[in-house]
Amino acid sequence: MNLKPLGDRLIVEPIEQEDTTASGIILPDTAKEKPQKGKVLKVGPGARKDDGSRSPVDVAEGDMVLYAKYGGTEIKIDGDKYLILRESDILAIFFDEV
Repeated sequence: MNLKPLGDRLIVEPIEQEDTTASGIILPDTAKEKPQKGKVLKVGPGARKDDGSRSPVDVAEGDMVLYAKYGGTEIKIDGDKYLILRESDILAIFFDEV
């Protein structure tokens, strides 16, 4: 992907929920919840402080994150959906359980 986020923005690939429920009912696209989980693909350099330096971003490329339901901007590149989010739209990072 030839796209670089600026400031404290991130590019996230949303992870779609399953098409069927636990009981086997197939859900149409209109009944699906908007995804809130995704994988961080690219991270910007961080927001600028008043003195001109950058504040580091707490999220890294490859992290699985939980983000605000209606946060960010959806974009399509080569038929794939991505989100451009601000770091403040990230609610949590998923960690592997040990």
